[in-house]
Amino acid sequence: MFSVTVRDQMLVAHSLKGQVFGKARNLHGATYVVEAEFKRSELDENNTVIDMALASKILREVISPLDYQNLDDLDQFRSQTTTAEFLASYIHDEMVGRTRLHFDGRLKITLRESSQTWASFEGEVK
Repeated sequence: MFSVTVRDQMLVAHSLKGQVFGKARNLHGATYVVEAEFKRSELDENNTVIDMALASKILREVISPLDYQNLDDLDQFRSQTTTAEFLASYIHDEMVGRTRLHFDGRLKITLRESSQTWASFEGEVK
């Protein structure tokens, strides 16, 4: 299996709904390092998994509308608890829509909140 990973970061504010989140129920900030790992079993006709510059550009396009935003105020998240797991799935879906013409394989999105904690979502790009 071949892979290419690109990374960027975003700073967000949000609150997490539910007693299980303790103090994180209050509005707080989070800095996420966002990684997009593209995987495929064979290289394409150019001997690449995906063009790295294109993958980086698409990742920035996807996370840019979230960067420096209070996620609680964004329409698409009003009824959601924006955990790292949920955001990884959301970013994955947005990336799939933008990469499917340039890539065929698996995409794994990882949000790293610290060197000790991160969450991921992985699925097919078709």
